[in-house]
Amino acid sequence: MRSPLPAAPPTEELPWARVRLTVVIPVYNEVGTVEALLRRVREVPLQLEVIVVDDGSTDGTRDILPGLEGTLIDRLVMHEKNAGKGAALRTGFPHATGDVVVVQDADMEYDPHELPLLLRPILSGKADAVYGSRFLGGPHRVLFFWHSVGNRVLTLMSNMLTDVNLTDMETCYKMVRRELLQSLPLSANRFGIEPELTARLAQAGARIYELPISYDGRSYAEGKKIGWKDGVSAFWCILKYNVLPPSVPKWTPPSVPSWDTPERIDATAPRTP
Repeated sequence: MRSPLPAAPPTEELPWARVRLTVVIPVYNEVGTVEALLRRVREVPLQLEVIVVDDGSTDGTRDILPGLEGTLIDRLVMHEKNAGKGAALRTGFPHATGDVVVVQDADMEYDPHELPLLLRPILSGKADAVYGSRFLGGPHRVLFFWHSVGNRVLTLMSNMLTDVNLTDMETCYKMVRRELLQSLPLSANRFGIEPELTARLAQAGARIYELPISYDGRSYAEGKKIGWKDGVSAFWCILKYNVLPPSVPKWTPPSVPSWDTPERIDATAPRTP
């Protein structure tokens, strides 16, 4: 079930026309959903840069993606072997040129039409990163009880070590200002990227917001990939990235965000005939 969402960004005085959002999509064996997902992303009424990283798919996904480059995909990167979600994201992030970067899974569990809502706190100057939480009351498909319990336990453990009070550390929807994201030392290859990114943002002193999102989770029969072994690995990753962190530069937001520079304002100003 999807939440009722606006067809366009909110109309308050925010620089919607000037900001550019980079959507990084890690893909692994999603031949049945990837094109539909990309079309849904392109419906978002924002300036978009879409980066797809195929992580060694073997189900025909790699045959589809090149034909979508230049229309639905702005930049396509292929991994020859499956290395994990974290590796795919670490490949994609350096290619981002937008003002803000968001992670979008290719499995249709998360609705891209909610991206403008997540972007609002960043554009209004209240946040450097925004998490979309599946546990703040948004519409969602009811699936696995123990997945929910495990997620909450992992989030609690992460919160205790980062001193950040999140409800959904494992969410796919993490939206971060590009300069901040590209300054973070990331090394996780698989699903450990979720606690690592959270730890690095906390260590950088980033202002993190959470907003409710809808969630249409898949069953294993429908292609869900994360399992209990990933949960066990996440415990280790939370400890590793919080107890033994590398040096993370403290984040100081620029006095003028990239979307408010005179050059950007002039480039997007209406032209008189």
